[in-house]
Amino acid sequence: MSSATDPWGRVDEDGTVYVRTSGGERVVGSWQAGAPEEALSYFKRKYDSLVTEIGLLEQRVRTTDLQPAQAQQSIDRLREAVAEANAVGDLDALGRRLDGLSEQVGRRREEVKAQREQHRNEAREVKERIVAEAERIAVEETHWKNGGERLRQLVEEWKAADRIDRPTETALWKRLSSARNAFTKRRKAYFATLDDQREEARREKERLVAEAESMSGSTDWGDTAAAYRDLMRRWKMAGRASRDVEEELWARFKGAQDVFFQARGAAFAERDAEFREHAEEKEKLLAEAERLLPVKDVRQARQALRGIQERWEAAGMVPRDQRDRLEGRLRKIEETIRGAEETEWRRTNPEARARAEATVTQLRSSIDQLEKRLGKAREAGREKDVKEAEEALNARRAWLEEAERTLAEFS
Repeated sequence: MSSATDPWGRVDEDGTVYVRTSGGERVVGSWQAGAPEEALSYFKRKYDSLVTEIGLLEQRVRTTDLQPAQAQQSIDRLREAVAEANAVGDLDALGRRLDGLSEQVGRRREEVKAQREQHRNEAREVKERIVAEAERIAVEETHWKNGGERLRQLVEEWKAADRIDRPTETALWKRLSSARNAFTKRRKAYFATLDDQREEARREKERLVAEAESMSGSTDWGDTAAAYRDLMRRWKMAGRASRDVEEELWARFKGAQDVFFQARGAAFAERDAEFREHAEEKEKLLAEAERLLPVKDVRQARQALRGIQERWEAAGMVPRDQRDRLEGRLRKIEETIRGAEETEWRRTNPEARARAEATVTQLRSSIDQLEKRLGKAREAGREKDVKEAEEALNARRAWLEEAERTLAEFS
Protein backbone atom coordinates (compact mmCIF):
# COMPACT_ATOMS: atom_id res chain seq x y z
CA MET A 1 0.00 0.00 0.00
CA SER A 2 1.31 3.48 -0.88
CA SER A 3 1.28 6.33 1.69
CA ALA A 4 -0.80 9.57 1.80
CA THR A 5 -0.36 12.88 3.65
CA ASP A 6 -2.51 15.81 4.84
CA PRO A 7 -1.72 19.00 6.81
CA TRP A 8 -3.28 17.33 9.90
CA GLY A 9 -2.44 13.66 9.34
CA ARG A 10 -0.97 10.89 7.18
CA VAL A 11 -1.31 7.24 6.27
CA ASP A 12 1.95 5.23 6.12
CA GLU A 13 2.69 2.33 3.80
CA ASP A 14 1.39 -0.31 6.21
CA GLY A 15 -2.02 1.49 6.51
CA THR A 16 -1.50 3.10 9.93
CA VAL A 17 -3.29 6.46 10.19
CA TYR A 18 -1.74 9.32 12.21
CA VAL A 19 -3.03 12.73 13.31
CA ARG A 20 -0.72 15.68 13.92
CA THR A 21 -1.18 17.70 17.15
CA SER A 22 0.88 20.18 19.09
CA GLY A 23 2.08 17.23 21.19
CA GLY A 24 3.25 15.32 18.15
CA GLU A 25 1.76 12.54 16.06
CA ARG A 26 -0.45 9.81 17.43
CA VAL A 27 -2.13 6.82 15.87
CA VAL A 28 -5.84 7.15 15.25
CA GLY A 29 -6.49 3.95 13.30
CA SER A 30 -5.52 1.47 10.60
CA TRP A 31 -6.77 1.28 7.00
CA GLN A 32 -6.44 -1.88 4.94
CA ALA A 33 -9.50 -1.87 2.73
CA GLY A 34 -8.70 0.76 0.16
CA ALA A 35 -6.61 3.69 -0.93
CA PRO A 36 -4.87 5.86 1.70
CA GLU A 37 -6.84 8.93 0.51
CA GLU A 38 -10.05 7.11 1.43
CA ALA A 39 -8.62 6.53 4.92
CA LEU A 40 -7.90 10.24 5.34
CA SER A 41 -11.38 11.11 4.09
CA TYR A 42 -12.93 8.68 6.54
CA PHE A 43 -11.07 10.05 9.55
CA LYS A 44 -11.70 13.67 8.39
CA ARG A 45 -15.42 12.91 8.47
CA LYS A 46 -14.99 11.82 12.06
CA TYR A 47 -13.29 15.16 12.73
CA ASP A 48 -16.15 16.97 11.00
CA SER A 49 -18.59 15.19 13.30
CA LEU A 50 -16.73 16.59 16.30
CA VAL A 51 -16.77 20.07 14.72
CA THR A 52 -20.51 19.79 14.21
CA GLU A 53 -21.09 18.60 17.77
CA ILE A 54 -19.00 21.43 19.23
CA GLY A 55 -20.79 23.95 17.02
CA LEU A 56 -24.15 22.73 18.24
CA LEU A 57 -23.02 23.04 21.84
CA GLU A 58 -21.74 26.58 21.18
CA GLN A 59 -25.11 27.48 19.71
CA ARG A 60 -26.98 26.02 22.69
CA VAL A 61 -24.81 27.97 25.12
CA ARG A 62 -25.25 31.16 23.11
CA THR A 63 -28.97 30.99 22.38
CA THR A 64 -30.61 28.99 25.16
CA ASP A 65 -30.75 29.05 28.96
CA LEU A 66 -28.67 25.89 29.24
CA GLN A 67 -27.52 25.57 32.82
CA PRO A 68 -23.78 26.16 33.31
CA ALA A 69 -23.26 22.82 35.08
CA GLN A 70 -24.93 20.90 32.25
CA ALA A 71 -23.00 22.86 29.66
CA GLN A 72 -19.71 22.16 31.45
CA GLN A 73 -20.50 18.43 31.52
CA SER A 74 -20.98 18.52 27.75
CA ILE A 75 -17.71 20.46 27.34
CA ASP A 76 -15.81 17.96 29.49
CA ARG A 77 -17.27 15.07 27.51
CA LEU A 78 -16.31 16.68 24.21
CA ARG A 79 -12.87 17.58 25.50
CA GLU A 80 -12.31 13.91 26.36
CA ALA A 81 -13.70 12.92 22.99
CA VAL A 82 -11.30 15.32 21.22
CA ALA A 83 -8.34 14.12 23.27
CA GLU A 84 -9.04 10.50 22.34
CA ALA A 85 -10.58 11.18 18.92
CA ASN A 86 -9.72 8.79 16.11
CA ALA A 87 -10.01 11.60 13.62
CA VAL A 88 -7.83 13.68 11.38
CA GLY A 89 -8.06 17.44 11.62
CA ASP A 90 -7.01 20.43 13.71
CA LEU A 91 -7.76 18.85 17.06
CA ASP A 92 -5.85 21.63 18.84
CA ALA A 93 -8.28 24.16 17.33
CA LEU A 94 -11.18 22.14 18.70
CA GLY A 95 -9.49 22.18 22.10
CA ARG A 96 -9.14 25.96 21.89
CA ARG A 97 -12.81 26.30 20.96
CA LEU A 98 -13.72 24.18 23.97
CA ASP A 99 -11.45 26.37 26.14
CA GLY A 100 -13.28 29.47 24.91
CA LEU A 101 -16.59 27.76 25.49
CA SER A 102 -15.49 26.89 29.04
CA GLU A 103 -14.62 30.53 29.65
CA GLN A 104 -18.01 31.59 28.32
CA VAL A 105 -19.79 29.04 30.52
CA GLY A 106 -17.69 30.22 33.47
CA ARG A 107 -18.87 33.79 32.91
CA ARG A 108 -22.39 32.51 32.60
CA ARG A 109 -21.94 30.60 35.86
CA GLU A 110 -20.86 33.80 37.61
CA GLU A 111 -23.82 35.67 36.12
CA VAL A 112 -26.21 32.95 37.28
CA LYS A 113 -24.58 33.02 40.69
CA ALA A 114 -24.95 36.81 40.87
CA GLN A 115 -28.56 36.61 39.70
CA ARG A 116 -29.29 33.89 42.21
CA GLU A 117 -27.74 36.01 44.96
CA GLN A 118 -29.75 39.02 43.83
CA HIS A 119 -32.94 36.95 43.83
CA ARG A 120 -32.12 35.69 47.30
CA ASN A 121 -31.56 39.26 48.49
CA GLU A 122 -34.80 40.40 46.90
CA ALA A 123 -36.65 37.45 48.40
CA ARG A 124 -35.14 38.22 51.80
CA GLU A 125 -36.26 41.85 51.52
CA VAL A 126 -39.76 40.73 50.54
CA LYS A 127 -39.98 38.35 53.49
CA GLU A 128 -38.52 40.88 55.90
CA ARG A 129 -41.18 43.36 54.74
CA ILE A 130 -43.87 40.70 55.21
CA VAL A 131 -42.64 39.96 58.72
CA ALA A 132 -42.37 43.65 59.64
CA GLU A 133 -45.95 44.31 58.51
CA ALA A 134 -47.19 41.23 60.37
CA GLU A 135 -45.46 42.37 63.56
CA ARG A 136 -46.99 45.84 63.19
CA ILE A 137 -50.45 44.31 62.77
CA ALA A 138 -49.85 42.11 65.81
CA VAL A 139 -49.13 45.19 67.95
CA GLU A 140 -51.25 48.00 66.46
CA GLU A 141 -54.21 46.71 64.44
CA THR A 142 -57.60 47.03 66.14
CA HIS A 143 -59.78 46.31 63.11
CA TRP A 144 -59.79 42.59 63.76
CA LYS A 145 -61.41 41.45 60.53
CA ASN A 146 -59.09 43.48 58.32
CA GLY A 147 -56.08 42.50 60.41
CA GLY A 148 -56.83 38.78 60.20
CA GLU A 149 -57.46 38.95 56.45
CA ARG A 150 -54.23 40.86 55.89
CA LEU A 151 -52.23 38.29 57.88
CA ARG A 152 -53.65 35.52 55.67
CA GLN A 153 -52.62 37.50 52.59
CA LEU A 154 -49.12 37.93 54.01
CA VAL A 155 -48.77 34.15 54.44
CA GLU A 156 -49.75 33.66 50.79
CA GLU A 157 -47.22 36.32 49.74
CA TRP A 158 -44.59 34.44 51.79
CA LYS A 159 -45.35 31.20 50.00
CA ALA A 160 -45.19 32.90 46.61
CA ALA A 161 -41.80 34.49 47.32
CA ASP A 162 -38.53 32.71 46.44
CA ARG A 163 -36.78 30.72 49.11
CA ILE A 164 -33.66 32.08 50.81
CA ASP A 165 -30.93 30.49 52.87
CA ARG A 166 -32.34 28.08 55.45
CA PRO A 167 -31.21 29.84 58.68
CA THR A 168 -32.66 33.20 57.61
CA GLU A 169 -35.81 31.55 56.24
CA THR A 170 -36.35 29.69 59.52
CA ALA A 171 -35.77 32.78 61.69
CA LEU A 172 -38.12 34.97 59.63
CA TRP A 173 -40.83 32.30 59.53
CA LYS A 174 -40.60 31.99 63.31
CA ARG A 175 -41.13 35.76 63.66
CA LEU A 176 -44.09 35.62 61.25
CA SER A 177 -45.68 32.78 63.20
CA SER A 178 -45.12 34.63 66.49
CA ALA A 179 -46.77 37.75 65.07
CA ARG A 180 -49.82 35.77 63.93
CA ASN A 181 -50.09 34.10 67.34
CA ALA A 182 -49.75 37.45 69.14
CA PHE A 183 -52.51 38.96 66.99
CA THR A 184 -54.79 35.98 67.67
CA LYS A 185 -54.20 36.23 71.43
CA ARG A 186 -54.84 39.96 71.46
CA ARG A 187 -58.02 39.53 69.43
CA LYS A 188 -59.28 36.81 71.79
CA ALA A 189 -58.48 38.99 74.80
CA TYR A 190 -60.35 41.89 73.24
CA PHE A 191 -63.49 39.90 72.56
CA ALA A 192 -63.24 38.33 76.01
CA THR A 193 -63.53 41.80 77.59
CA LEU A 194 -65.90 43.27 75.00
CA ASP A 195 -69.04 42.08 76.82
CA ASP A 196 -67.87 43.75 80.03
CA GLN A 197 -67.18 46.95 78.13
CA ARG A 198 -70.59 46.86 76.49
CA GLU A 199 -72.28 46.34 79.82
CA GLU A 200 -70.41 49.29 81.32
CA ALA A 201 -71.32 51.40 78.27
CA ARG A 202 -74.98 50.43 78.74
CA ARG A 203 -74.97 51.53 82.38
CA GLU A 204 -73.24 54.84 81.57
CA LYS A 205 -75.58 55.62 78.67
CA GLU A 206 -78.64 54.84 80.76
CA ARG A 207 -77.41 57.48 83.23
CA LEU A 208 -76.89 59.94 80.35
CA VAL A 209 -80.40 59.24 79.02
CA ALA A 210 -81.87 59.90 82.46
CA GLU A 211 -80.05 63.25 82.64
CA ALA A 212 -81.15 64.18 79.13
CA GLU A 213 -84.78 63.37 79.84
CA SER A 214 -84.70 65.34 83.12
CA MET A 215 -83.60 68.51 81.27
CA SER A 216 -85.89 68.28 78.24
CA GLY A 217 -88.45 70.71 79.76
CA SER A 218 -85.90 73.38 80.78
CA THR A 219 -86.29 76.95 79.53
CA ASP A 220 -82.80 78.00 80.59
CA TRP A 221 -81.77 77.94 76.94
CA GLY A 222 -78.07 78.81 77.21
CA ASP A 223 -76.99 76.67 80.17
CA THR A 224 -79.15 73.73 79.17
CA ALA A 225 -77.85 73.74 75.57
CA ALA A 226 -74.31 73.68 77.00
CA ALA A 227 -75.30 70.82 79.28
CA TYR A 228 -76.64 68.84 76.32
CA ARG A 229 -73.35 69.41 74.44
CA ASP A 230 -71.49 68.02 77.46
CA LEU A 231 -73.85 65.03 77.56
CA MET A 232 -73.12 64.36 73.87
CA ARG A 233 -69.38 64.50 74.55
CA ARG A 234 -69.78 61.99 77.40
CA TRP A 235 -72.02 59.82 75.19
CA LYS A 236 -69.28 59.54 72.56
CA MET A 237 -66.69 58.70 75.21
CA ALA A 238 -68.84 56.03 76.85
CA GLY A 239 -68.27 53.41 74.14
CA ARG A 240 -70.90 51.25 72.48
CA ALA A 241 -73.39 48.90 74.06
CA SER A 242 -74.81 45.92 72.19
CA ARG A 243 -76.55 46.85 68.95
CA ASP A 244 -80.19 46.59 70.07
CA VAL A 245 -79.57 48.30 73.42
CA GLU A 246 -77.51 51.04 71.72
CA GLU A 247 -80.31 51.83 69.26
CA GLU A 248 -82.99 51.95 71.99
CA LEU A 249 -80.93 54.20 74.28
CA TRP A 250 -79.95 56.51 71.43
CA ALA A 251 -83.60 56.95 70.42
CA ARG A 252 -84.46 58.05 73.99
CA PHE A 253 -81.40 60.29 74.26
CA LYS A 254 -82.03 62.02 70.93
CA GLY A 255 -85.75 62.30 71.68
CA ALA A 256 -85.04 64.21 74.91
CA GLN A 257 -82.68 66.56 73.06
CA ASP A 258 -85.22 67.14 70.29
CA VAL A 259 -87.91 68.16 72.81
CA PHE A 260 -85.63 70.78 74.34
CA PHE A 261 -84.15 72.15 71.12
CA GLN A 262 -87.52 72.32 69.39
CA ALA A 263 -88.89 74.34 72.31
CA ARG A 264 -85.79 76.56 72.22
CA GLY A 265 -86.21 77.00 68.46
CA ALA A 266 -89.82 78.10 68.92
CA ALA A 267 -88.80 80.54 71.67
CA PHE A 268 -86.01 81.93 69.53
CA ALA A 269 -88.37 82.31 66.60
CA GLU A 270 -90.73 84.34 68.79
CA ARG A 271 -87.79 86.37 70.12
CA ASP A 272 -86.48 86.97 66.60
CA ALA A 273 -89.87 88.31 65.54
CA GLU A 274 -89.73 90.73 68.50
CA PHE A 275 -86.13 91.65 67.64
CA ARG A 276 -87.14 92.42 64.05
CA GLU A 277 -89.73 94.89 65.40
CA HIS A 278 -86.97 96.49 67.48
CA ALA A 279 -84.82 96.76 64.36
CA GLU A 280 -87.62 98.52 62.49
CA GLU A 281 -87.94 101.00 65.37
CA LYS A 282 -84.19 101.67 65.29
CA GLU A 283 -84.30 102.18 61.52
CA LYS A 284 -86.79 104.99 62.15
CA LEU A 285 -84.56 106.48 64.89
CA LEU A 286 -81.58 106.40 62.51
CA ALA A 287 -83.54 108.23 59.85
CA GLU A 288 -84.44 110.87 62.45
CA ALA A 289 -80.79 111.13 63.59
CA GLU A 290 -79.44 111.40 60.07
CA ARG A 291 -81.65 114.44 59.48
CA LEU A 292 -79.50 116.27 62.07
CA LEU A 293 -76.66 116.26 59.52
CA PRO A 294 -74.98 118.41 58.42
CA VAL A 295 -74.80 120.04 61.87
CA LYS A 296 -75.92 123.67 61.87
CA ASP A 297 -76.61 124.26 65.56
CA VAL A 298 -74.26 122.12 67.66
CA ARG A 299 -76.14 122.49 70.96
CA GLN A 300 -79.50 121.68 69.37
CA ALA A 301 -78.02 118.68 67.50
CA ARG A 302 -76.44 117.28 70.71
CA GLN A 303 -79.70 117.66 72.64
CA ALA A 304 -81.71 115.96 69.87
CA LEU A 305 -79.17 113.14 69.61
CA ARG A 306 -79.34 112.51 73.36
CA GLY A 307 -83.07 111.99 73.13
CA ILE A 308 -82.64 109.64 70.17
CA GLN A 309 -80.01 107.65 72.13
CA GLU A 310 -82.36 107.22 75.08
CA ARG A 311 -85.13 105.90 72.81
CA TRP A 312 -82.53 103.69 71.06
CA GLU A 313 -81.64 101.95 74.32
CA ALA A 314 -85.30 101.60 75.23
CA ALA A 315 -86.06 99.97 71.85
CA GLY A 316 -84.23 96.77 72.94
CA MET A 317 -82.17 94.15 71.15
CA VAL A 318 -82.19 93.48 67.40
CA PRO A 319 -81.33 90.34 65.35
CA ARG A 320 -77.62 89.54 65.48
CA ASP A 321 -77.17 89.79 61.70
CA GLN A 322 -78.42 93.44 61.77
CA ARG A 323 -76.73 94.59 65.00
CA ASP A 324 -73.38 95.72 63.54
CA ARG A 325 -74.97 97.57 60.63
CA LEU A 326 -77.42 99.52 62.82
CA GLU A 327 -74.88 100.30 65.57
CA GLY A 328 -72.37 101.39 62.90
CA ARG A 329 -74.77 103.92 61.39
CA LEU A 330 -75.53 105.40 64.81
CA ARG A 331 -71.83 105.62 65.73
CA LYS A 332 -71.13 107.48 62.50
CA ILE A 333 -73.79 110.10 63.39
CA GLU A 334 -72.44 110.37 66.95
CA GLU A 335 -68.90 110.89 65.69
CA THR A 336 -70.01 113.57 63.23
CA ILE A 337 -71.82 115.56 65.94
CA ARG A 338 -68.92 115.09 68.35
CA GLY A 339 -66.55 116.40 65.67
CA ALA A 340 -68.76 119.44 65.16
CA GLU A 341 -68.68 120.07 68.92
CA GLU A 342 -64.91 119.93 68.97
CA THR A 343 -64.68 122.30 66.02
CA GLU A 344 -67.05 124.74 67.71
CA TRP A 345 -65.09 124.57 70.95
CA ARG A 346 -61.84 125.28 69.18
CA ARG A 347 -63.45 128.21 67.32
CA THR A 348 -64.81 129.81 70.50
CA ASN A 349 -61.93 129.02 72.84
CA PRO A 350 -60.55 132.43 74.06
CA GLU A 351 -57.18 130.99 75.04
CA ALA A 352 -56.68 129.48 71.58
CA ARG A 353 -57.78 132.81 70.00
CA ALA A 354 -55.24 134.68 72.12
CA ARG A 355 -52.49 132.28 71.12
CA ALA A 356 -53.40 132.68 67.43
CA GLU A 357 -53.36 136.52 67.74
CA ALA A 358 -49.99 136.41 69.52
CA THR A 359 -48.57 134.21 66.81
CA VAL A 360 -49.76 136.57 64.05
CA THR A 361 -48.35 139.61 65.89
CA GLN A 362 -45.01 137.89 66.49
CA LEU A 363 -44.70 136.79 62.86
CA ARG A 364 -45.56 140.31 61.56
CA SER A 365 -42.92 141.80 63.84
CA SER A 366 -40.37 139.24 62.68
CA ILE A 367 -41.20 140.02 59.04
CA ASP A 368 -40.70 143.80 59.63
CA GLN A 369 -37.27 143.22 61.15
CA LEU A 370 -36.26 140.86 58.31
CA GLU A 371 -37.38 143.41 55.69
CA LYS A 372 -35.19 146.07 57.34
CA ARG A 373 -32.25 143.63 57.46
CA LEU A 374 -32.81 142.81 53.78
CA GLY A 375 -32.78 146.50 52.84
CA LYS A 376 -29.50 147.11 54.66
CA ALA A 377 -27.90 144.03 53.08
CA ARG A 378 -28.87 145.20 49.60
CA GLU A 379 -27.50 148.70 50.21
CA ALA A 380 -24.24 147.20 51.47
CA GLY A 381 -24.10 144.71 48.59
CA ARG A 382 -23.81 141.68 50.90
CA GLU A 383 -25.24 139.03 48.60
CA LYS A 384 -24.97 136.23 51.15
CA ASP A 385 -26.91 138.21 53.76
CA VAL A 386 -29.47 139.17 51.09
CA LYS A 387 -30.03 135.50 50.21
CA GLU A 388 -30.40 134.44 53.87
CA ALA A 389 -32.82 137.29 54.62
CA GLU A 390 -34.98 136.46 51.56
CA GLU A 391 -35.18 132.77 52.54
CA ALA A 392 -36.14 133.70 56.13
CA LEU A 393 -38.78 136.16 54.85
CA ASN A 394 -40.36 133.57 52.55
CA ALA A 395 -40.62 131.11 55.43
CA ARG A 396 -42.10 133.70 57.85
CA ARG A 397 -44.62 134.91 55.25
CA ALA A 398 -45.83 131.33 54.68
CA TRP A 399 -46.15 130.85 58.43
CA LEU A 400 -48.03 134.14 58.71
CA GLU A 401 -50.49 133.10 56.01
CA GLU A 402 -51.26 129.89 57.91
CA ALA A 403 -51.52 131.71 61.26
CA GLU A 404 -53.92 134.30 59.78
CA ARG A 405 -56.14 131.52 58.44
CA THR A 406 -56.21 129.94 61.90
CA LEU A 407 -57.08 133.30 63.48
CA ALA A 408 -59.84 133.83 60.90
CA GLU A 409 -61.54 130.63 62.14
CA PHE A 410 -62.19 132.38 65.48
CA SER A 411 -64.00 135.25 63.76
